[in-house]
Amino acid sequence: MELKKVKYSNIMDYVELESISEIKHEYECGLILAMSGGSINHGILCGNAYSELRQKLSNNNDDCKVFGSEIRIHIASADSIVYPDSMVICGKMEVSKKDKNAVTNPLLVVEVLSKSTAAYDQGDKFHKYRQLPSFREYVLINQDKSVVVIFSKNEEDKWDINRITSLEDSFELQSIGVEIAMQELYKNIEL
Repeated sequence: MELKKVKYSNIMDYVELESISEIKHEYECGLILAMSGGSINHGILCGNAYSELRQKLSNNNDDCKVFGSEIRIHIASADSIVYPDSMVICGKMEVSKKDKNAVTNPLLVVEVLSKSTAAYDQGDKFHKYRQLPSFREYVLINQDKSVVVIFSKNEEDKWDINRITSLEDSFELQSIGVEIAMQELYKNIEL
């Protein structure tokens, strides 16, 4: 999804706009950014990722909840509110004091990369997410080829990187103890 700058504002104006808008916006340090639509592959991958996480967690962990792209994350230290493609929260969900429809404690975040947002998702957006104390794992899914990159925070608070490229492989999401097959994630995707 491509972001387009709308106007300079404050967070309360943003929250009010989101409550009446038919399109999604993100908020960054006073800028309200309109989000454009995604591709068919983007939509399928978001759905597949959400479904796999929900199915695996319902079998393994009742304490964790999976959310799709309708729920936003407030990152107060970065003065930002963003929409991930999917996320997992384990334990009690913490809601933003400034935005009742935004959470503040994702454990795992999933982003499906597009040409227009790949640099942002891998750079500035990842930097923002890392400011959240609860954040432990970041999954980046390429929509044009079978590539998944996983950043996992280890016990020394360093980020390990795992790159999976074969549709015959699976990957483990350490933060939630779930294994996902690449074939299931990329099901119905035209590469």
